[in-house]
Amino acid sequence: MRFYCKYPFLVTVVPVLTIFILSFLPLSEARSLLAPQNVTTSATTTTTTSTISITLPAVPINPLASEEASQLLNDLANFSGKGIMAGQHDYLESPDELNNKVKNTSGEHAVLHGYELGAITNQSKATIASQRQAVVDSAIKWSREGGIVAMTFHQSLPGTSPKWSNVSMKLSQEKFNAYVTPGTSQYQSLMADFDEIAIYLGELRDAGVPVLWRPYHEMNGNWFWWGGKDNFTVLWNLMYDRLVNTHKLNNLLWVWNPNAPNEWSDPYQAYYPGADKVDVLAADIYNNDYKQSYYEGLLKLAAGKPIGIGESGELPNPDKLSKTQNHWVYTMTWGEMLNENNTLQQINEFMSHRYTVSREDFIRRMAATTNKVAKVSRNGLTGEYFNNADLSDQPIVARNDNKIDFNWQGESPATGIGQDIFSVRWKGKVKPVYSEKYTFTVSSDDGVRVWIDDKLIIDDWRDHSATLNKGSIELTAGNLHDIKIEYYENRGDASIRLMWESPRQKQTVIPQNALFFP
Repeated sequence: MRFYCKYPFLVTVVPVLTIFILSFLPLSEARSLLAPQNVTTSATTTTTTSTISITLPAVPINPLASEEASQLLNDLANFSGKGIMAGQHDYLESPDELNNKVKNTSGEHAVLHGYELGAITNQSKATIASQRQAVVDSAIKWSREGGIVAMTFHQSLPGTSPKWSNVSMKLSQEKFNAYVTPGTSQYQSLMADFDEIAIYLGELRDAGVPVLWRPYHEMNGNWFWWGGKDNFTVLWNLMYDRLVNTHKLNNLLWVWNPNAPNEWSDPYQAYYPGADKVDVLAADIYNNDYKQSYYEGLLKLAAGKPIGIGESGELPNPDKLSKTQNHWVYTMTWGEMLNENNTLQQINEFMSHRYTVSREDFIRRMAATTNKVAKVSRNGLTGEYFNNADLSDQPIVARNDNKIDFNWQGESPATGIGQDIFSVRWKGKVKPVYSEKYTFTVSSDDGVRVWIDDKLIIDDWRDHSATLNKGSIELTAGNLHDIKIEYYENRGDASIRLMWESPRQKQTVIPQNALFFP
C-alpha cells in the first residue's frame, strides 16, 4: 500500500494459521475451544463465505515438516471460528519493543510475535548479524513461553546494499527475470541471500521453534522489487526449494500474504503459488478497510486453508469479525502503528474483548485440547555418571540428557555424585542436516574424548581448565551416526559443551532434535 513509504521499517509479520472449521459458533462460545476432530466437514454461509470442504487435521505442505510445525498447524486448524489471535510486529533493530508495549498497555500478551529479518538502514554486516541473532534469541524465548513466532523478510534487491530504497523499488519485468534465471549473476546473488537467512532460520529449527514464514508479502502491488511480476511464483518456488530442500528448514509454515485487492493492488489469483506451496493465506489491510470482498475472496482461494490478517495499522473490530468475518484466525498490528493508529483505550478494549485471544488464552485453550497425547521423546543421549574419574565399576546414575551443555562449576552433576572426581559417558546417535564435513568442538574442564562412528576425533584425556578441542569428520545428511562422549572432572570447576558446525551450518550446541538415544 502506498502509505507504506512513510514507514521505512515496515516488515510484516506473518502469523499463524489454521485450516478450517467445524461450524459457525455463537459469540458466547468464542472463548470455548472444541476438541479437535479427525473428520471431514463443510461450512456454508450466505453472504459471508463460500462453501468450503475442510479436512482435519491440517497437514503441512512440506512432507518432512517438523513435529513442532505440524502440531502448530493442527492446533491452529482446530482454532478457526473460535476467536481471533492478537499479534504484534517488531522491527529488526528492537525485536521486543512493541510486543512489550501490548503487554504493558493491556496487561496481556499477544499470541503472535512478528519478527523481521530484513536489514534496511544500511548497517554493517556485523551489525546485521548481531541484530538477527537478537531476533533469534527472542523468538526462541517467546516460543518456549507458549507464543507463536512469525517472521518476515524485507529483502533488498539481491546484490545491493541493505537499504530501504533497495527494498521499496520498482524493477522492470525484464530485470526481474534475470534474478529467477539459473546461471546469471543475479540468480547467484539471490541464492546467496537465501543461504544467509537460512543460517538464522536454521537456529530456530534446531531449537525446535516452528515459524510462520511470510516471504515476499504484498506481491500484488508494485512498491517492492518483487511486486507486480507476471512470474512471481517462480521466485516463490525458488525460495521454497532452497530453504526446504537444500537447507532442510522443516520448521517453516509457508504464509502467502498479498495486499488486500484495493485500488493500488491486483486481484489475488494471478500471484498464488498453488495449494501445494502454501500453508496459510493472509491479507494486509490498512485504514480500517475491512471490506467483505477481501475476506470472501481470500477465503474462497484458500479452499480450506487457514486465513489471517497479515498486517494492519488499525485494530479490527472484534464484534464485526465475529459476526461477518469469523474465519480470520489472527491479526497482526504493524510496528509503531500500534500507538500511532490506536488509542490506549482501543488497545485495551481489543485485548480484553471476549473474541480476542491473548497468549494466556491460547496457552489455556491448547492445554484443554484432547488431541495432544503425551509421548516419550526419542531425542537426546543416554548418560552414565560415575563416582570416579575413570568410568570404572557401575554407574551411580543413568539418565537421559537433552544435549551436552553443562556448567556445574563446583556443584554435583547429579544426586549421588560427588562435586569432584567424577566421570560421565554419553552414548547415542547424531543426525546431520547436510552431507559434508562437520567439525565437532568440545569446551571442557577437565578431560574429554569424542567418537563418531567408532572413530576417535577428539582426545584430550588430561587435567586442564576450560579448553576447546576440535575434530572433523564427513557425515551424511539424514543418516544416524553413532556418537560417544567420555568426560571426567578432577577438582575445581566442572563444565562441558558439545558443539558442531559445517560449511552450511553455523557453530551451535548440538540440539536435542539432532540427537537420538542408542
